[in-house]
Amino acid sequence: MERYQTAYPPPGATPGHAAPTGPVLSWRKSDIERRLAFPGARHTAVSSLLSFVLAVLMTVAFYLIVAATDGSFFAEMFELSLTKGHIPLLIVFFFNWSIAILFIKWRKLVFQRKALTLRILPDDHFVVSPSTVDDLMARLYRGVDDPRHFVVLNRIQVALSNLKNLGRVTDVDEILRSQAENDELAMDTSYSLLKGFVWAIPVLGFIGTVLGLSQAIGGFGNVLSQEGADMTKIASELKGVTGGLSVAFETTLQGLVAALTVQMLITFLRKSEEEFLDATRDYCHRNIVNRLRMTPFETAAE
Repeated sequence: MERYQTAYPPPGATPGHAAPTGPVLSWRKSDIERRLAFPGARHTAVSSLLSFVLAVLMTVAFYLIVAATDGSFFAEMFELSLTKGHIPLLIVFFFNWSIAILFIKWRKLVFQRKALTLRILPDDHFVVSPSTVDDLMARLYRGVDDPRHFVVLNRIQVALSNLKNLGRVTDVDEILRSQAENDELAMDTSYSLLKGFVWAIPVLGFIGTVLGLSQAIGGFGNVLSQEGADMTKIASELKGVTGGLSVAFETTLQGLVAALTVQMLITFLRKSEEEFLDATRDYCHRNIVNRLRMTPFETAAE
């Protein structure tokens, strides 16, 4: 894995400028939503506007492929017709919207992981205390454009701000724990729309099933109501009945396969995000909690 070690300017260097020997993580330049000129959502959350636009483009591209393969089994399954209505279109659109959200979240998670490779402490003997907070905060702002946009650095910034204002090192660990809980809740919230799609996609398939069965049953009733019709005509009418059954089974298959695919991708991505949060907790404990000290002057002051 590529390692990023931030090189900080020596004392007396121009504030806000990193040394040329190391890269600086820039959320404004590297976050995928910001790079595409969309408002960037917080941490690994996803902007609904960008994901919607990508879903529309992906759906248009999908149906251009369907049109290019006209007559194939694939095209017949997803074609738009009076018998199928717009059920296949909605399934494809919600599936693409889900894939767009998952892709953006994955790219944002990859970017957030890079902050875990930053060296925020000057050396192994550096002590975190109320007297060193300003120096540590300055190093955070020299390493990235804004610590608030990074999960791990935002935790550290909040903890250090409280340490500076209150001067009580005993509260820092509790603050980091509270921030960790907030990040976990934010992660759960970021999957809310995806959970809705996983529920809606198979429901759309079942709606298509009901429509297809109603068409088939209605057509079968028309066949039975024809008195004195010969077998040739009855067989011809039954083709419409089987067509309705085909619609019923195809939409169910589309909805179940799409929902299963999205759910599996959610499971894998969620596991990766949980592992990232665990690594973030370990990073904060190793670099902040384990370095907390009170100087004799500060101890006497208390």
